[in-house]
Amino acid sequence: MLTETTAPADEPGHGAAPLAAEGAALTDVQSEPPPLVAQFASSPRGARVARQVAVRHLEEWGYPPVSDASCAVAVVVAELAANAVRHGRVPGRDFGLRLALDAAAGVVRVEVADAASGKRPPAAPPSSAPDGESGRGLLLVAALAVRWGSAPRQPLGKTVWAEIPVTA
Repeated sequence: MLTETTAPADEPGHGAAPLAAEGAALTDVQSEPPPLVAQFASSPRGARVARQVAVRHLEEWGYPPVSDASCAVAVVVAELAANAVRHGRVPGRDFGLRLALDAAAGVVRVEVADAASGKRPPAAPPSSAPDGESGRGLLLVAALAVRWGSAPRQPLGKTVWAEIPVTA
């Protein structure tokens, strides 16, 4: 299970909100649907199931599988889960998925956590060779997300996150 996630206020360049604004934010957060938090086997099948679960969960939030929002989240979950399996796999450890809808901000936050602390994604998507068979996943994430990044997890591992724009 995910032990730590990042919130926009925790990210570099974002300060804490004033106390008066926090009360309003708490009221807004309470009206949001509960997030999806799940663990999956660190395998290609686990990554595929994570994507399918994400699409089903977005449907419960009112975004049908054929919607732009659901398709964008599915691609981002697929890429981040595949990276967790390929680059962040630690034998005997699962990877975690967390989806949270922030309707007021118009985003779905996708977080994928793995147990590999030393393997952080690059700060910017790498350029891939035109004929290469891999290396485009983070380019897709960057194209679909309004923001993305990573953060260390305690006691080990990292969380890679992305915020995907959605419309009501």
